Amino acid sequence: MPLARFVVFGEALTDLIREEGAYWRAVAGGSCWNVARVGARLGVPTGFAGAYSRDVFGEELARLTAAAGLDARYTQQYDRSPFLAIVAAKSPPSYFFVGDDSADLHFDPAHLPQDWLDAAEIVHFGSISLVREPLASRLIGIARQVKAAGKRICFDPNHRNLMDDSYQATLRTMAGLADYIKISDEDLGKLFPGQTEQQALSTLRGWAPTADILYTCGGNGITLFSPTGAVERPVFKVEVLDTVGAGDASMGGWMTSVLTRPDATPADHLAFAAATAAIACTQHGAYAATRDEVETLLARG
Repeated sequence: MPLARFVVFGEALTDLIREEGAYWRAVAGGSCWNVARVGARLGVPTGFAGAYSRDVFGEELARLTAAAGLDARYTQQYDRSPFLAIVAAKSPPSYFFVGDDSADLHFDPAHLPQDWLDAAEIVHFGSISLVREPLASRLIGIARQVKAAGKRICFDPNHRNLMDDSYQATLRTMAGLADYIKISDEDLGKLFPGQTEQQALSTLRGWAPTADILYTCGGNGITLFSPTGAVERPVFKVEVLDTVGAGDASMGGWMTSVLTRPDATPADHLAFAAATAAIACTQHGAYAATRDEVETLLARG
């Protein structure tokens, strides 16, 4: 079996969500894991390079990893505690993380498949895996190796409340390494406090002068900035059930389009990303669309 063309480093976790009354619901997730599942479901040979626990939470992640078609050679499991996001309220969102010395922090790059970097074409980094030590430093080191090998990097900072002032150095480093950056309007405001939208985008462009930047604004549309121009479009009109994972879907859809349609125009890549995100919104949870679903929506226009 060939090694993965798309390799996603980062966290997988379980959201424990408080529902009405005294009920809690466990949902497998994690931004990077979601991106990996999207790539695999869209037909790109994908590996999720992360670690999870060997308990009920980890086994559910393992089951869904296999169901998505992800290459199991990239994923690790450890006899450590699970990484949990405790979502005490959904609106307005209130959450915190439980994961001191949890399994995700024990991911070991030495256990990756031999020659994985030779096979990889695009490698993804992002979210809270770049905040939590010792994993964060390990992943930044891998990103530098990926860049030195001449492979492409995609990056989604995906702001979370763990990202305090000390994260700014990591943000700037990863932006400078990245060939593709996805950022939402909400992320932009929190990562660049005190700056206007245009000032923040200009700062990001200064850090990443050659990168393509996908800027998502929820229901207000999506824009793809290249170093020489911009293409924007409205979102696809669908019946929205849940926007959870829509940003991760746009990232996975964008990279799938880049990998599988290298001659497509920026507008075509943008439409594929927008369609993948729209389909995610038609389902509850972080849904990963199939290629047929995306192409059907694109054909509908």
